[in-house]
Amino acid sequence: MTTAHPIRVALIGLNPGIHWGATAHVPALASLPDDYELVGVANTSLASAERAAKAFGLKHAFSNAQALVESPEVDLVVVTVKVPHHRELVTAALEAGKHVYCEWPLGNGLAEARELAALAKARGVVAAIGTQMRVAPEVEHLRELIAGGYVGEVLSTTLVGNGGQWGGLTDAAHAYLYDASNGATLLTIPLAHTLAGLCEVLGGVRSLSARMVRHRDTVHVEDTGEDIPNASPEQVLVHGTLESGAAFSVHYRGGTSRGTNLLWEINGTKGDIQVTGTSGHAQLVDLDVRGGNGEATGLEPLMPPDSAYAGLPDNALARNVARIYALLAKDIREGTRLAPDFDDAVALHELVDAIERSAAEAEGGA
Repeated sequence: MTTAHPIRVALIGLNPGIHWGATAHVPALASLPDDYELVGVANTSLASAERAAKAFGLKHAFSNAQALVESPEVDLVVVTVKVPHHRELVTAALEAGKHVYCEWPLGNGLAEARELAALAKARGVVAAIGTQMRVAPEVEHLRELIAGGYVGEVLSTTLVGNGGQWGGLTDAAHAYLYDASNGATLLTIPLAHTLAGLCEVLGGVRSLSARMVRHRDTVHVEDTGEDIPNASPEQVLVHGTLESGAAFSVHYRGGTSRGTNLLWEINGTKGDIQVTGTSGHAQLVDLDVRGGNGEATGLEPLMPPDSAYAGLPDNALARNVARIYALLAKDIREGTRLAPDFDDAVALHELVDAIERSAAEAEGGA
């Protein structure tokens, strides 16, 4: 399915306020008016969809997700709901022959991701995954710097980050994150998003060893006052080698830190690069890039040129999503393969699965 007119988009999971669809997808689409028209929404109820349609000025409030995916007024279905619902909703959209943009993770585990990728391929549609750190201007700049030999041969890389959630406090809206069976963990959300960016710059992982640690038995839900069971690790440690032979080391921590919330260093034979941010969700925040090589004795700003941000939303949260949408429009219209797709999602799921299996083996042998 190709389209000459603006690609008509409908979101499954769009509510006014601070929700992800409203803060990221709506402004991202608005920044690309020649490529996209946001036409409709489906939520858990028709009343909710009608409220969202009114708030955002949309033509269609669908009674349910099935009505949305079957509508001839929709070219691209965007899935922005919680992970346990991805398989059902993405399957429905693919079966209806629609292009799909699904938030990461693609599925609740590797098996679901493989199933959805195979279905997308069988249906012959464009299926994008929301690993938006891969296309952030700073990450593209980093990839060019590494490929151009700024640090020489890469010897090692070190990544430390905090997940914000998965600490001792939460709210009712995020309580589901503390049940690992929901597929939304410190590993699968902030760390996996950031690993997608790391691998975009430095290549894939050859070998790894991992540990995951859970200290807290309960988590306090501040807006309800209750304590709920914690069934999700709040410390993830991984080390190993990349395909290039470089060493890598990762430590992701739950909650937030008064010190470092994101630090990514790349060290090579001729130079060093340091990337920092305000959150371990590197896909959501502006990244500060500094570097030094040759005779330099310290680090200096090493940011992309201003032109890399031209025409994009001002904040990183919407900007990086807009960059995926821009690539996706070309894929739909021209048959290219530029946006991260479901095959890329499977590769990232495989890395997550390898980390989980290594940690489980380590726990079993402890």
